[in-house]
Amino acid sequence: MARRAAGASFVGTALESYDFYVFGTAAALVFNEVFFTKQDPLAGTLSAFLIFAMGFVARPLGAILFGHLGDRIGRKKTLIWTITLMGLATGTVGLLPDYNTIGVWAPIILTVLRLLQGLSLGGEWGGSILIATEHAEPRRRALYASIPQLGSPVGTMLISLIFLILTVTVPDVMTTWGWRIPFLLAFPFLAVAIYLRLAIDETPVFKDAATSNKLARIPFLEVIRSQPAAIVVAAASAVLGIGSYFLMVSYTQAYGTERLGLSEATVLNAALIGSLLQLVTIPAFGYLAMRLGSARVVAGGALGTALIAFPLYWVISVSTAPTYIAAILIGGILPTATWAALGGLMADIFDPRTAFTALSFAYSLAAIIAGFVPSITQAFGQATDGAWWHPGIVLVVLSLVTFVGALLAVRLRARQQAAASAL
Repeated sequence: MARRAAGASFVGTALESYDFYVFGTAAALVFNEVFFTKQDPLAGTLSAFLIFAMGFVARPLGAILFGHLGDRIGRKKTLIWTITLMGLATGTVGLLPDYNTIGVWAPIILTVLRLLQGLSLGGEWGGSILIATEHAEPRRRALYASIPQLGSPVGTMLISLIFLILTVTVPDVMTTWGWRIPFLLAFPFLAVAIYLRLAIDETPVFKDAATSNKLARIPFLEVIRSQPAAIVVAAASAVLGIGSYFLMVSYTQAYGTERLGLSEATVLNAALIGSLLQLVTIPAFGYLAMRLGSARVVAGGALGTALIAFPLYWVISVSTAPTYIAAILIGGILPTATWAALGGLMADIFDPRTAFTALSFAYSLAAIIAGFVPSITQAFGQATDGAWWHPGIVLVVLSLVTFVGALLAVRLRARQQAAASAL
């Protein structure tokens, strides 16, 4: 059952990642022309990124709502609700009229749909990690926690491949109807995700808590009262793993096309090849986390990312198409370590009785920061007249926050183990 649960968790997060990240790619490439036609291209891209960030603002509410359900009625039932809301919101974007058709209502409705995406994702990630880890043997949980993280590159691959095919085959209609296709595909993908999640069992950890009458009455209040430090530590540890994706994919795609003059095919190829590489590096870092500890792997990845941030963006600033792709590939390896080991780090430091709420809420706090990374970096770039080093500063800050969070997680885990041994 552990492998089946991990597989279902992976497929679900892949489809969920597709639904969520398709918005980021569209925001970088076409939304400035579809929904913000009255603004200049840079301002339109900034507006699209701000709506993209709104999805992250809704996540804490989703974390509290779906976290409560996940800790009260079960992981499986709650995850079916989250993926359904996500798929319906994403598919509806593909049916939305553009600005030229309904005026200001187009970006307003787009924002509402983005908020619904964020609400559902607030409970999606934490539940997926728990479905995988709570079915696994304790000594292998760090490895199994990395399996749902594969959903992110797979979702990115699907998005990049679809947008690449569209920009190559029908470039003239991308801003009329071509951009709708990736969103409409969310409907059949949703059917697949629901089928797979219905096929798995509830986790043994939740069953034990339910049968022994140990369920938390109000999980969110219990988490805030009993583990506030762990929430802060977990959120800090997650900032780089989430934020680096949106910096190096969503923002850097727009930077590559608008500032460097690279083709959309080039930036999409970079994201596609980078995602293929992550199919190898994520399980490799998951295995390393099983051997060394999840928090130590997160700390190492964060420190390494801080060291390469400025050289990476200097190379990108003078890139041709081949060097841009190479820089994205190499620069993405160390942040991937923090992403691969993140689920294991959080699962290690939270009480299983309230773990759905705790993981979801901590992740959502980090995601709020990460969601504004593209728009903050875009504004920073405008303020510095596109100086090559401006994304590097953002990446260093994200890295140092995560490095400190991971070091604190190591200490927190050690204290928890010492306390458990003393009982």
